[in-house]
Amino acid sequence: MQTLSTPYYLIDKSALLRNLEVIDYIRERSGAKVLLALKCFATWSVFDLMREHMDGTTSSSLYEVKLGYRKFGGETHAYSVAFADHEIEEVVANCDKIIFNSISQLTRFAPLAGNKPIGLRLNPGVSCAGFDLADPARQYSRLGEADPARILSVVDKLDGVMIHNNCENNDFARFDQLLTEVEQRYGSILQQLKWVSLGGGISFTENDYPLDAFCERLRRFAEQYGIQVYLEPGEAAVRHSTTLEVSVLDIGFNEKNIAVVDSSTEAHMLDLLIYRETAPVGDGAGEHPYLVCGKTCLAGDFFGEGRFNKPLQIGDRISIGDAGGYTMVKKNWFNGINMPSIAIRDFDGSMRVVRDFSFDDYVNSLS
Repeated sequence: MQTLSTPYYLIDKSALLRNLEVIDYIRERSGAKVLLALKCFATWSVFDLMREHMDGTTSSSLYEVKLGYRKFGGETHAYSVAFADHEIEEVVANCDKIIFNSISQLTRFAPLAGNKPIGLRLNPGVSCAGFDLADPARQYSRLGEADPARILSVVDKLDGVMIHNNCENNDFARFDQLLTEVEQRYGSILQQLKWVSLGGGISFTENDYPLDAFCERLRRFAEQYGIQVYLEPGEAAVRHSTTLEVSVLDIGFNEKNIAVVDSSTEAHMLDLLIYRETAPVGDGAGEHPYLVCGKTCLAGDFFGEGRFNKPLQIGDRISIGDAGGYTMVKKNWFNGINMPSIAIRDFDGSMRVVRDFSFDDYVNSLS
């Protein structure tokens, strides 16, 4: 068995394919098109597999637009909370559709879009989000236009709209309810469009998600308004496909057994800190609990508490789960600790490193 130097992110193609096969099912049964949300996962070394099962990419910045256009192909949707004057020409050159966050941005930049289809983000004021930080409909939200009358005043300029009001929503009934509220508020607008993106945050690759009911709801929505539906999964596309492989550097005890590993939440799985969550660690039902900790100076640098089948020793390897979404796109050089490599496990079980990082990368990220 191949042994790679830790830390490294390990993308398992077989696990990734299981999510992509669910996406294929949804595309076939619902008629929806599915775009990868690059804000969540942008590791282009597996785009060769993903593009066989998805229709393109959606973005949040100029760089993501260019990455999707150059490395993924298919449809490239450009969106940003705010495009800058110096970006817009390059954005238009690298996209198939451009979606503006506000009527102000639409008015300012639509004349520069040429013949590219134009969209506007809507904010229906209702959402499913477990964290206020990530709630697109939170108070004072800047994400999209809400007033139907204002939107109708520019609807003649629009080909479509994007509505992203789900976040880690694994409840189909709640998704159905939110979509119904959108229809009630914006029905007269939807009837005048060619396409609608329902964004991401719908956990349709979770076990036991009611896929047939979901597909039927999407199909009815599309048929009622005569539109093409888009979905923009990030986490759902890569769920349970990737681990962060680490090694134990030290063992300690302070009311609990402590294992310090050669990685960090702050630098390598930042969302754990942002949302105060823990990652899956350990063997599950083992008799030996350990608090698995990162090696930075941040006091709260904990991956989580896991149970192991035997006492941990210095040098032991640990796999930290759910390390695909919002990790590699957020990694940073805090404390100057070594950046994890990126590796892929192919269908035959072989592993290969597709990206290493060095001291030079650290130096070149600064000045």
